Amino acid sequence: MKKCLSVCLILLGFIFNSYAADKTATPPAAKVEYAYYGFEPEIVTNYISNRKKLGFVKMGVELMVKTTDDLLLIERHDPLLRAAIIEVLGNQPEEKVKSLAGREEIRRECFERLNNLIAQEVGRSLIVNLLFTSYLYD
Repeated sequence: MKKCLSVCLILLGFIFNSYAADKTATPPAAKVEYAYYGFEPEIVTNYISNRKKLGFVKMGVELMVKTTDDLLLIERHDPLLRAAIIEVLGNQPEEKVKSLAGREEIRRECFERLNNLIAQEVGRSLIVNLLFTSYLYD
Protein backbone atom coordinates (compact mmCIF):
# COMPACT_ATOMS: atom_id res chain seq x y z
CA MET A 1 0.00 0.00 0.00
CA LYS A 2 2.84 2.41 0.91
CA LYS A 3 4.55 1.57 -2.38
CA CYS A 4 1.39 2.41 -4.36
CA LEU A 5 0.97 5.69 -2.47
CA SER A 6 4.61 6.64 -3.19
CA VAL A 7 4.19 5.95 -6.91
CA CYS A 8 0.99 8.01 -7.01
CA LEU A 9 2.68 10.96 -5.28
CA ILE A 10 5.62 10.82 -7.70
CA LEU A 11 3.26 10.76 -10.68
CA LEU A 12 1.27 13.67 -9.27
CA GLY A 13 4.52 15.60 -8.86
CA PHE A 14 5.44 15.04 -12.51
CA ILE A 15 1.97 16.04 -13.68
CA PHE A 16 2.00 19.18 -11.53
CA ASN A 17 5.46 20.18 -12.78
CA SER A 18 4.51 19.75 -16.43
CA TYR A 19 1.26 21.69 -15.88
CA ALA A 20 3.16 24.53 -14.15
CA ALA A 21 5.73 24.60 -16.95
CA ASP A 22 2.93 25.01 -19.52
CA LYS A 23 1.44 27.92 -17.59
CA THR A 24 4.76 29.77 -17.31
CA ALA A 25 5.70 29.29 -20.97
CA THR A 26 5.73 32.45 -23.05
CA PRO A 27 2.57 33.06 -25.04
CA PRO A 28 2.80 32.70 -28.82
CA ALA A 29 3.61 35.83 -30.79
CA ALA A 30 0.68 37.88 -31.97
CA LYS A 31 -0.70 36.58 -35.23
CA VAL A 32 -0.35 38.78 -38.26
CA GLU A 33 -3.64 39.01 -40.12
CA TYR A 34 -2.84 39.40 -43.78
CA ALA A 35 -5.15 41.19 -46.19
CA TYR A 36 -5.31 40.93 -49.97
CA TYR A 37 -5.91 43.57 -52.59
CA GLY A 38 -7.03 42.44 -56.03
CA PHE A 39 -6.86 44.63 -59.10
CA GLU A 40 -10.32 44.91 -60.64
CA PRO A 41 -10.82 44.55 -63.55
CA GLU A 42 -8.05 42.12 -64.40
CA ILE A 43 -4.98 43.57 -66.11
CA VAL A 44 -4.92 43.20 -69.91
CA THR A 45 -2.00 44.47 -71.98
CA ASN A 46 0.21 43.72 -74.98
CA TYR A 47 3.71 42.30 -75.00
CA ILE A 48 6.50 42.07 -77.56
CA SER A 49 5.59 39.26 -79.95
CA ASN A 50 7.75 37.47 -82.51
CA ARG A 51 4.77 37.26 -84.84
CA LYS A 52 3.31 40.01 -87.00
CA LYS A 53 0.33 40.49 -84.68
CA LEU A 54 0.50 41.82 -81.13
CA GLY A 55 0.57 39.34 -78.28
CA PHE A 56 -1.61 39.98 -75.27
CA VAL A 57 -1.69 38.85 -71.68
CA LYS A 58 -4.61 38.96 -69.25
CA MET A 59 -3.84 38.40 -65.61
CA GLY A 60 -5.39 38.58 -62.16
CA VAL A 61 -3.04 40.12 -59.61
CA GLU A 62 -3.43 40.03 -55.82
CA LEU A 63 -1.21 41.93 -53.40
CA MET A 64 -0.70 40.56 -49.88
CA VAL A 65 -0.27 43.17 -47.11
CA LYS A 66 0.02 42.83 -43.33
CA THR A 67 -2.86 45.04 -42.15
CA THR A 68 -6.11 46.53 -43.36
CA ASP A 69 -4.53 49.99 -42.94
CA ASP A 70 -1.93 48.95 -45.51
CA LEU A 71 -4.77 47.76 -47.70
CA LEU A 72 -6.25 51.27 -47.73
CA LEU A 73 -2.91 52.76 -48.76
CA ILE A 74 -2.57 50.23 -51.58
CA GLU A 75 -6.09 51.01 -52.76
CA ARG A 76 -5.31 54.73 -52.82
CA HIS A 77 -2.34 54.10 -55.14
CA ASP A 78 -4.08 51.54 -57.39
CA PRO A 79 -3.64 53.52 -60.66
CA LEU A 80 0.11 53.95 -60.09
CA LEU A 81 0.59 50.28 -59.27
CA ARG A 82 -1.56 49.10 -62.19
CA ALA A 83 0.43 51.28 -64.61
CA ALA A 84 3.70 49.84 -63.29
CA ILE A 85 2.50 46.25 -63.85
CA ILE A 86 1.39 47.12 -67.40
CA GLU A 87 4.78 48.73 -68.08
CA VAL A 88 6.68 45.68 -66.81
CA LEU A 89 4.54 43.32 -68.91
CA GLY A 90 4.78 45.49 -72.02
CA ASN A 91 8.58 45.20 -72.03
CA GLN A 92 8.69 41.40 -71.87
CA PRO A 93 9.57 39.19 -74.84
CA GLU A 94 7.17 36.48 -75.94
CA GLU A 95 9.40 33.63 -74.73
CA LYS A 96 9.43 35.02 -71.21
CA VAL A 97 5.68 35.61 -71.09
CA LYS A 98 4.94 32.06 -72.25
CA SER A 99 7.35 30.12 -70.01
CA LEU A 100 6.82 29.14 -66.37
CA ALA A 101 10.28 30.35 -65.36
CA GLY A 102 9.68 33.60 -67.22
CA ARG A 103 6.33 34.07 -65.51
CA GLU A 104 8.05 33.77 -62.11
CA GLU A 105 10.69 36.32 -63.19
CA ILE A 106 7.92 38.69 -64.26
CA ARG A 107 6.14 38.16 -60.91
CA ARG A 108 9.33 38.97 -58.99
CA GLU A 109 10.02 42.02 -61.15
CA CYS A 110 6.47 43.30 -60.58
CA PHE A 111 6.78 42.66 -56.84
CA GLU A 112 10.05 44.60 -56.56
CA ARG A 113 8.81 47.43 -58.76
CA LEU A 114 5.55 47.85 -56.82
CA ASN A 115 7.28 47.72 -53.45
CA ASN A 116 9.75 50.39 -54.58
CA LEU A 117 6.95 52.62 -55.87
CA ILE A 118 4.83 52.27 -52.74
CA ALA A 119 7.89 52.92 -50.55
CA GLN A 120 8.47 56.19 -52.44
CA GLU A 121 4.83 57.19 -51.93
CA VAL A 122 4.23 56.22 -48.29
CA GLY A 123 7.74 55.89 -46.90
CA ARG A 124 7.85 52.12 -46.35
CA SER A 125 7.33 48.84 -48.18
CA LEU A 126 3.82 47.48 -47.71
CA ILE A 127 3.60 44.50 -50.04
CA VAL A 128 4.45 41.12 -48.51
CA ASN A 129 3.80 39.11 -51.66
CA LEU A 130 2.40 39.46 -55.16
CA LEU A 131 0.35 36.60 -56.60
CA PHE A 132 -0.89 35.91 -60.11
CA THR A 133 -4.34 34.39 -59.62
CA SER A 134 -4.91 33.97 -63.34
CA TYR A 135 -2.55 34.22 -66.29
CA LEU A 136 -3.72 33.94 -69.89
CA TYR A 137 -1.75 34.84 -72.99
CA ASP A 138 -1.97 34.63 -76.76
